[in-house]
Amino acid sequence: MTILSDLEIKKLSLEKDMIYPFEDTRLNNVSGEISFGVSSYGYDMRISNEFYIMKENKNILIDPKNFSLEKFKKVDDKNNFIIIPPKSYVLTKSLEYFKIPRDILVVVFGKSTYARCGLIVNVTPLEPEWEGYVTISIVNPLSYRIKIYCNEGIAQLIFFKSEKMCKISYKNKKGKYQSQKTITPPK
Repeated sequence: MTILSDLEIKKLSLEKDMIYPFEDTRLNNVSGEISFGVSSYGYDMRISNEFYIMKENKNILIDPKNFSLEKFKKVDDKNNFIIIPPKSYVLTKSLEYFKIPRDILVVVFGKSTYARCGLIVNVTPLEPEWEGYVTISIVNPLSYRIKIYCNEGIAQLIFFKSEKMCKISYKNKKGKYQSQKTITPPK
């Protein structure tokens, strides 16, 4: 496997809509925003302004086999930020829509800007031929509130190109999160 460069990521995004909307140049901190867009060997995705935030109730049980968004409050933030309460988490989605080619695997990491604040960004890898908006879990494990910004960078994606095509892609196995358009809870 090889890591894709900025030029290869741009080419796949323009020719095959791998990332839409595609931000061609990485925004630097001159404007005060948290960087997003293409980087030397990756892409920094942004978060939308849609969130599900956990309701405050110590008796809530989260069960991945019986998950209900009723335990969350939906927030469509117009202020371009949301504050995550202590020891809580939110679900959100990427601003970008992804169509991963069959010979590409994407690994996602939280941005160091947020990691240095104690925030944990948890996203699973994007498998070959998966497509959709990425559902993102953002965890605040600390005893204080953390502010996150909509329409700015939240995680970095690294693209690996395989020398051989996979036998069975995410699309072939009819993955349960294929083509998701909304914040998608566990199924």
